[in-house]
Amino acid sequence: MLTVWGVGLAVYLVAVFHRSSLAVAGLAASERFDISASQLATFTMLQLLVYAGMQIPVGLLVDRFGSRSVMLAGTLMLAGAQALFAVAESYPLALLARTLVGVGDALTFICVLRLVSRWFPARRVPLVTQLTGTLGQVGAIGAAIPMTYALGRWGWTTAYLGAAVLGSVLAVAILVAVHDSPDGRNLRGPRMSWGAMRQTLSASWAHPGTRLGFWMHFSTQFSATALSLLWGYPFLVRGEGLSSRQAGVLLSLMIVAVMLSGPVLGWLIGRHPWHRSTIVLTIVWSIVAVWTVVLVWPGEAPLPVLVALVLVAGVGGPASMIGFDLGRTSNPVERLASASGIINQAGFTASLILVVAIGVILDWRTPGDSTAYTPEAFRWAMSSQYVLWGIGLVQIWRYRRKARAVIDRTQLESGVLA
Repeated sequence: MLTVWGVGLAVYLVAVFHRSSLAVAGLAASERFDISASQLATFTMLQLLVYAGMQIPVGLLVDRFGSRSVMLAGTLMLAGAQALFAVAESYPLALLARTLVGVGDALTFICVLRLVSRWFPARRVPLVTQLTGTLGQVGAIGAAIPMTYALGRWGWTTAYLGAAVLGSVLAVAILVAVHDSPDGRNLRGPRMSWGAMRQTLSASWAHPGTRLGFWMHFSTQFSATALSLLWGYPFLVRGEGLSSRQAGVLLSLMIVAVMLSGPVLGWLIGRHPWHRSTIVLTIVWSIVAVWTVVLVWPGEAPLPVLVALVLVAGVGGPASMIGFDLGRTSNPVERLASASGIINQAGFTASLILVVAIGVILDWRTPGDSTAYTPEAFRWAMSSQYVLWGIGLVQIWRYRRKARAVIDRTQLESGVLA
């Protein structure tokens, strides 16, 4: 059990490493491909867009072919994509490589969730799921120091070929150690026609528990993702007047908040499954409250307030994982991966919308000079989050009533409530 989970966790950690490996190579990529800042940003945006768009197809693939086969395909694709990125010398070929990184990345996380649900007792699944998501983020931290060293010591091609080798090693580990369940190495679902796939997705989406999980994931994740992905550093430096060092420390604190809060939330929802939506609502309202304090503060917010902001926003990442637990308890095992794919799409879609919205509003409030973003412009831009929070909170309230009504009728004897 622990060996299977350990290999799955390693696969997810390395997928996050591959996803984040460009973060420290921006300047090198600009020089190698002779591209502008907006073209450089396209790498990340395209990669995440592909990741979000692949979630439902990946869920169907896992339901049909099992975690082991799909995870192996994702690991090999990530290795091939990084190898292609290593030797690419043109911008279009590099874009193709990062697109394939997004596809390979998408093929991993849902597989690990399915393995957790198959191998661990139901009472331990919430905690192990949170540990998986939390420990997986070590890959993002690990991508910084090793890739920075490798790029400086050995250069672009050798550094990224070295990253590709990790996938080859993990592919062997998957073949040797991973079984889809204690009952078999490879579990296959029924063949699916287009009609059957539509029926599976419709059945997953029709359950209000899946929709509740979707809107939980939607509402909790986007604030921290937008800060860590692109806008946190410029907001803290240009919008709040911090030094580069202070901004870096605060963004690192957000990762610490993610890693510390994940296991706590996993334990909490395992002990109190009846109150999962209440926990999520409390966290979302806390994020809204601390952002409101920062945005209405006259002038630059004090450093302790900004520390509170990154810590509270960071908790939103692990909180989004609660949505998967709703999907798990609302769907039969043969639809679990499909439901997880639907839910996983939510937060990344919201994050992409917010990242784009912030950029558009900043350009609107500071026309003609992208280097002169003002605190006022950032207040306008960051206030766009309220639209997403408003939609998400209304939908959580709506679907938790519906989910509880369904569970009251059909699952009361199992003690599982939203």
